[in-house]
Amino acid sequence: MGKTNKGRGPVWVLLGLLPLLGLGVLLALITLNGAGIGREDVPPVEDLTATRVALPTENEIVVHVTNGGPDPVTVEQVTVNEALWDFEMTPGNTVPPRGSAEITIPYTWVEGEAYGIGMISATGTTFEAEVPLAVLTPGLTGDAFWRYALIGFYVGVVPVSLGLLWYPFLRRLGSSGMNFVLALTVGLLFWLVLDTLLDAVETAGTLPGFFSGVPMVLSVTALTLLGLLGSGRLFRRGGGESSRLSTSYRIAGGIGLHNLGEGLAIGAAFALGEVALGTFLVIGFTLHNITEGIGIAAPILKERPSLSHFIGLALLGGGPAILGTWIAGFAYSPLAAALFLAVGAGAILQVIYEVSRLLLKDSERSRKPALSASNLGGLTAGVAIMYATALLVSV
Repeated sequence: MGKTNKGRGPVWVLLGLLPLLGLGVLLALITLNGAGIGREDVPPVEDLTATRVALPTENEIVVHVTNGGPDPVTVEQVTVNEALWDFEMTPGNTVPPRGSAEITIPYTWVEGEAYGIGMISATGTTFEAEVPLAVLTPGLTGDAFWRYALIGFYVGVVPVSLGLLWYPFLRRLGSSGMNFVLALTVGLLFWLVLDTLLDAVETAGTLPGFFSGVPMVLSVTALTLLGLLGSGRLFRRGGGESSRLSTSYRIAGGIGLHNLGEGLAIGAAFALGEVALGTFLVIGFTLHNITEGIGIAAPILKERPSLSHFIGLALLGGGPAILGTWIAGFAYSPLAAALFLAVGAGAILQVIYEVSRLLLKDSERSRKPALSASNLGGLTAGVAIMYATALLVSV
């Protein structure tokens, strides 16, 4: 032991830092002189992305932009429906690399009309944004706050609670029937994780390039899964009710993050004035989500949790839909949406692992194959149910 620690003094620390210091010098040189390659004759690489378009008043259009390229972008002109228009930029007309700005256009728009916005840089490059349906962007008022909360309540909390009402019926099933329900839960969650991950990847694709959106989503999903698996033992207290109940809470948490994504879709539709689409999504997601209560209740069919636990599970599984409508309705952020959905996908994957463990343990106890006809039927039924209800929703 003494030989191992010998010589670990200031010199040893310096030797460890030496490669890092050399790397810092190298990066500084590359940054200062462009790796020795002159860029005087190279045209700038411009990448300006409109992350949000808002209509805060009837005489104003506000465009939020982010520079995803390596060079500054100076906006010289702005057009609305191909006509040049006055504008103001905050903090200035030049957006530095990885910087953001806000373009305010004094324009009297007409409700229900579509508008195309062009931002022309100093080099003549045009970056576009669009308003598919002009409608006043909702402000953070008490009335709007409660209206969006009510929409999220209808979509998330109510259907999950209705699904949990199947608990007394499901408890009367035999051992094979309970395993069928657990396998059905895995099927439901398998569909949800694919749906959530695809939504996250799609949202990440709209981010400026420097975010590396798709790798970011996949990394956050994997890290969430590994983190939850590593901390899973903290939730288990030797089996029995606490272990199964904690599994139900984790299922509810994963489903809740998925429902947050549904709230984002609904809130964005209403914020853009697409009332018909928003109403259709509310109906479709409500029917779609009632099956999620079965998945939450499945691990505790052999237990008798108190009513307070059922209330908590319903709120955890459905409540995030309210948060999603608020975020999309008042301050939608593609980055935040992609991160939330990626975390949700990782959480659902961890829940699939937990429920599958319950099935495997029961098969070992009963000395029956884990992939029995009953379990395979439940898995298939879960995917089929989610597919059938997903047909009611088109985003």
